[in-house]
Amino acid sequence: MSHRSTPILLLHGSWHGAWCWTEVIAQLVPYGRPTLAVDMAGHGLRARRPECLTVRPFDPAALATEVSPVAEVDLDRAAELLVSQIEWLGRGGPVTVVAHSMGGPVLTRAAQQVPELVAHAVYLAAIMPGSDRAAEGYFALPENAGALVLPALRGDPGVIGALRLDLASNDPGYRQQLRDAFYGDVAPVVADAALGLLTPDAPVSMMRGTTRLTRDGWGSLPRTYVVCARDMAIRPALQRVLVAEADAAFPENPTSVVTLDSAHAPFLSRPGEVAEIVGRRG
Repeated sequence: MSHRSTPILLLHGSWHGAWCWTEVIAQLVPYGRPTLAVDMAGHGLRARRPECLTVRPFDPAALATEVSPVAEVDLDRAAELLVSQIEWLGRGGPVTVVAHSMGGPVLTRAAQQVPELVAHAVYLAAIMPGSDRAAEGYFALPENAGALVLPALRGDPGVIGALRLDLASNDPGYRQQLRDAFYGDVAPVVADAALGLLTPDAPVSMMRGTTRLTRDGWGSLPRTYVVCARDMAIRPALQRVLVAEADAAFPENPTSVVTLDSAHAPFLSRPGEVAEIVGRRG
């Protein structure tokens, strides 16, 4: 399969869905490569919303305590789904896979399992975990200081089984915090539209799974990391730590690094630049 015809699969991050790649897909058309955006397990059309969001009168206490209907979605299930999506798109051939944010650990697990089916792994402001390391642990590192997502969570993830956002909140300060966390450089009307499409629960079990990486598995794959220099969800310093860890583990296969002057969602603020980066890889 030629470089030009190698398919591209786009995987979103937590709370998002395949919808977030619409503008990038349009910009990828000139590259002549089959492109598919998919929903991650527990997200998009595969999401299930807690009942407390539709019960009236609204009970804020239930928002913080109701167990998530996607609490059982773990890294194993998410990776199994991604592998099936890669197999379907590639029809047995390799695929360039782009993962954003918390799609990163899912890509890492899938690529370790079926490295022959991944032509190139692209991490867009994504968690790119080291061997046997859970994504969850990276968010507490000092390099992630100032990130705005964790302070926006509602309820105890250990109790409800999810990272929950109050997407129906009418508190202007809270809604601005969400915009700043995800869409700091996105036009306000577009940012508000995107917030309306998010799902409230991201399964915490997905963040707690780990993958043993090997030189002939994930460590053998061409990979690119796209650092978002104004990211307030996964701070740029943490993104560079992830790259440094990968390169230390597999020094014979260093990561190609590209930097975008963007916040956490360049697929909305800079879709043409994202398309150019992705379209030339794989």
